[in-house]
Amino acid sequence: MNKDSPAAWYAAVLLAVAYAVAFIDRQVLNLLVDPVKADLGLSDTQVSLLQGFAFVFAYVAFGPVFGRLADRGNRRNLLVLGVCLWSGFTVLCGYADSFLGLFVARAGVGAAEAVLLPAGWSLLADSFSREQLPRAMSSFLLGPFVGGGLALIFGGLIVSGVEGAVFPGPRAGRAPWQLTFVFVGAPGLLIAALLMTVREPPRGDGGNGGGDARGRDGFSLGEVLRYLWAERAFYGRFFGGMALLVVTLYALPAWTPALLMRAHGADAGSVGVEYGMATLVAGSAGVLLGPWLAHRLARRGLREPLLRTAMSGAAGAAPLCLLLPYAPGYGAALAAAALASLMVNFALPVAASALQSATPGRMRGLASSAYAFVLTSTGLGIAPTLVAVITDGVLRDPAQLGLSLGMICGISALLSLPLLAGAARRHAAHAGRTGAGA
Repeated sequence: MNKDSPAAWYAAVLLAVAYAVAFIDRQVLNLLVDPVKADLGLSDTQVSLLQGFAFVFAYVAFGPVFGRLADRGNRRNLLVLGVCLWSGFTVLCGYADSFLGLFVARAGVGAAEAVLLPAGWSLLADSFSREQLPRAMSSFLLGPFVGGGLALIFGGLIVSGVEGAVFPGPRAGRAPWQLTFVFVGAPGLLIAALLMTVREPPRGDGGNGGGDARGRDGFSLGEVLRYLWAERAFYGRFFGGMALLVVTLYALPAWTPALLMRAHGADAGSVGVEYGMATLVAGSAGVLLGPWLAHRLARRGLREPLLRTAMSGAAGAAPLCLLLPYAPGYGAALAAAALASLMVNFALPVAASALQSATPGRMRGLASSAYAFVLTSTGLGIAPTLVAVITDGVLRDPAQLGLSLGMICGISALLSLPLLAGAARRHAAHAGRTGAGA
């Protein structure tokens, strides 16, 4: 496959679709919080463990494994396997009738989805030139926001449409939320079949001039971790700042649907469609506007436009989150959550580009896994549960969900700013040393 060819763009589009499907399977539980609670007799904290910890502990455990395999094996085949597995485990979520059963199925989804970032980024880096790679990465990173929105939209439509339907398989008469998992998970098998038509590109440095070729086996996990530690002046601040920012990114969609239903009396179907559309539009706009803003800042001669753009997103999201619990009505709360999502999403594509440009080429697969480990551990493993713990353990009132959500998201976004500013001061030295462009 030639770089920047139609075949390369075909692969990029399919990877974006696979990423969207992954987020649909990952996020649809957010719409089903209250029916799952009612049917299984769970607390907010237990539901947050299903949203976060069940997924994330498996995701982070398998991330380095898939990162190493992506640097050494056939990335296309790894992606096909991953899509099949996470789709199957999503279907199994629909057959769960206990907290433990749903926990195990969610862990399976997390373990399988760990393949996507290291294998997908590595495949894209070898499919595109340095000039076209940012556009390809932006296309790929649209996937989560499209998927997060579609999870709510189609989830809401399915919830509204499966009332009274018969559950397929040996156990009939199950709840609508269980049918939702089945109908959401099954189409992933089609995506896996389409990925079989993607050709594995020859390995290289991704067109970014890393100048550190190491042979076909690349660097070991230990070598990459030692490098990240030696260069912690940048990576520590960068990973820390982005980890705090993804608290906002993950907590908002995890608990905003429940907030809209509890505080403003909306039903699950309406919230799914309306908040889903808002998330889809705001998330996609944020991903597209982030690189555009970085380009504008660069043309004005500002240093480190990538990380400055990420900082602007954090600064814009913080006040919107802090004001969320005081929204006077459903429409105002929906708008505040959507605008906060737009601002936070400025950061993701530009942060990915900053990481690429600061990291030697042959370390990018495992470095991406380390990045995913940090962000997923914080975003999925901590963010939803932290909001629930404040609601259940500190405020002791489910009706105060908005206050805990706004406080956690707003403060986290503010705390990310000094760390990202410190990372920006170190980024130029790293990009120059690896020979990569920003």
